[in-house]
Amino acid sequence: MTDQIQPYWQNYVNGKWIDGGAGRLRVDNPGTGEALAEMALADAADIDAGVKAAMACHASGVLTAMRPVERGRMVNRMGTYLLQNLEQIATVLTLESGKPYWEAVIEVEGSARYFEYYGNQAETLEGRSIPLGENYLDFTIYEPFGVSAQIIPWNYPVEMTARGIAAALATGNACVVKTPELDPLSCHWLARAAEDAGMPDGALNIMCGYGHEAGAALAGHPDIGNVVFTGSVETGIKVATAAAANVVPAVLELGGKSAAIVMPDADLDNFMDSVRWGIFYNAGQVCSAMSRVIAHRDVHDEIVARCVALAESLSVGPGIERRDFGANMGAMISDGQRDRAEGLVAGAERDGAQIVTGGHRLNTPGAFLAPTVLKDVTPDMHISGTEVFGPVLSVMKTDTEDQALEIANGTEYGLVGGIFTADIDAAHRAARHIRAGQIFINEWFAGGVETPFGGFGKSGYGREKGREALWNYLQTKNIAYRTR
Repeated sequence: MTDQIQPYWQNYVNGKWIDGGAGRLRVDNPGTGEALAEMALADAADIDAGVKAAMACHASGVLTAMRPVERGRMVNRMGTYLLQNLEQIATVLTLESGKPYWEAVIEVEGSARYFEYYGNQAETLEGRSIPLGENYLDFTIYEPFGVSAQIIPWNYPVEMTARGIAAALATGNACVVKTPELDPLSCHWLARAAEDAGMPDGALNIMCGYGHEAGAALAGHPDIGNVVFTGSVETGIKVATAAAANVVPAVLELGGKSAAIVMPDADLDNFMDSVRWGIFYNAGQVCSAMSRVIAHRDVHDEIVARCVALAESLSVGPGIERRDFGANMGAMISDGQRDRAEGLVAGAERDGAQIVTGGHRLNTPGAFLAPTVLKDVTPDMHISGTEVFGPVLSVMKTDTEDQALEIANGTEYGLVGGIFTADIDAAHRAARHIRAGQIFINEWFAGGVETPFGGFGKSGYGREKGREALWNYLQTKNIAYRTR
């Protein structure tokens, strides 16, 4: 498979493929530790060129002058293009990110779904008439910000790019995308999709660059209309600060330390299916991962035993060899990310937690960490409030529902949370009291493209997905007219 990957990949600006002013970046295959390809590396001047191209596209009116349904059809066609090239995209995504091939397929399919959903929303954005009396006509219209800056994380490079640009393009904005340094190659097809759909030059500009150079230049560029960022709290603060200096709105999705509360009456078979997806999918590198389980003591020991059995049943190895949906897991994105997760597990053990299974790297090339389950984790431990971003599950014990809710809310994050119970009253109490932007009841990751997603606290602000995401890209203009 590796020999099918082209050795050098370029950036995409104003409808052309270009080299990068900062040279080239080596992209590795985390499933083997070997070099995969080289990527053009953008500098601040490249970012400026991309923003200028997007500004020119917006100023021309080519996106905003057309009927919204036509713009929506172009967005829709981008998703169709991804599906038509699914196998090729998924192969590259697997090799550069480490995830199993079947997970990469799901990511490409999910990316296409964003273009379908937001393409279909383009013609539904209607203003309103406001009654001011018989001598006035007053109404509102929505206008795009102009240039949307998008800074993309490495855990879902194709899907997170699609999530932002589909909504931005559908509302008439032009986009400048800074892809992640660790796995930028598969975003190549989003540019191809824009070309295939007939998007005008400058509507979509995609570049790879370092965060401290290209990312900082984009977030702080005076000519962008908004910035959308997914990543760490530390970097998110820098992005928001840079945007605020130009009075530019930001949407920040900054991760979490999400908890699933399990009550004694929960369906444990159903719960274990959610554990499989909640913490071991994408090797736990999911901002809304089920990283904490708060189990009532009546079911605590059984849950620990079941989670250990699940973790030990997973086949872990290169994602390209794991093509079929099943009990398997790929590599983490890099040795550095694997080492960080391994270090946090070791620290938890020093703090008094017990490693029931896993907690160590595999004795094989590649960035692999054995699926890990910790028990005897207490709320005061460092790992209880720190995002591991790896296949590490912390199981905590509780005696009451109130105590479980207190533990669930005991971190600085608030992205998602959930409860597993047969008691509908308890479920709704938890939904109201868990401090998070999205609550799951009896199924982790319930919902979809249609459901708004975003955090409380240091998980960020603003919402992506659903119709709510469209307002990130629109400004309200009020027009008042005195008739006589």
